[in-house]
Amino acid sequence: MSQFEDLKQKCFDANMQLPDLGLVVYTFGNVSVADRDRSVFAIKPSGVPYRDLKASDIVIVDFDNKVVEGKLRPSSDTKTHSFLYRSWKTVNGVCHTHSTYAVAWAQAQRDIPILGTTHADSLTQDVPCTKPMDTRLIQGDYEHNTGQQIVDCFSERSLDFSEVEMVLVGNHGPFTWGKNADKAVYNSRILEELAKMAFLTLSINPDAPRLSDALIKKHFERKHGPDSYYGQE
Repeated sequence: MSQFEDLKQKCFDANMQLPDLGLVVYTFGNVSVADRDRSVFAIKPSGVPYRDLKASDIVIVDFDNKVVEGKLRPSSDTKTHSFLYRSWKTVNGVCHTHSTYAVAWAQAQRDIPILGTTHADSLTQDVPCTKPMDTRLIQGDYEHNTGQQIVDCFSERSLDFSEVEMVLVGNHGPFTWGKNADKAVYNSRILEELAKMAFLTLSINPDAPRLSDALIKKHFERKHGPDSYYGQE
């Protein structure tokens, strides 16, 4: 029996949410789960269709991208996940998809503007889109540089990764994260819905205004603020 069986099962369960939520087709996506105490993370193997995936297929990798356990190659995005884990110590789950509307915004190289209260229920900022990667970085350590690209975007814009748990990588697609894998997957589903709503809104009215600061503050704080009253105690 693997000493990482529990971690593999968590990672498998998180990955299997992606097709159920309509966020992936075929092999287009991955979720990883970090175990900080053991200095490793579990991640989906590269190119394995979700219909064929088993918990035993999940690969265990350390934060230096060395395979600790697993017979299959880890996701091609492994170095991006590890970069985020090394950079942001409170993140314990990372999710990457190629969901339709989020990718469309990434390909358009546009932030998703905060237009309504649904967006403000989750975050107080536009969803950022990074600059496209330049040729030198693409031809270098591409997946590592993708992680650097995300972290640099947050640094340049003075964004807090614990408040904005999602990003669009220009010309590529969405990455999300959270305190655990379930939160990372949740954020991916929310991001796809925000991307769809913003697209439809601007299709109806290209001049739709940004949500007012008062409504942003109200909707975010009633759900996440110190005096929040959304939901049950």
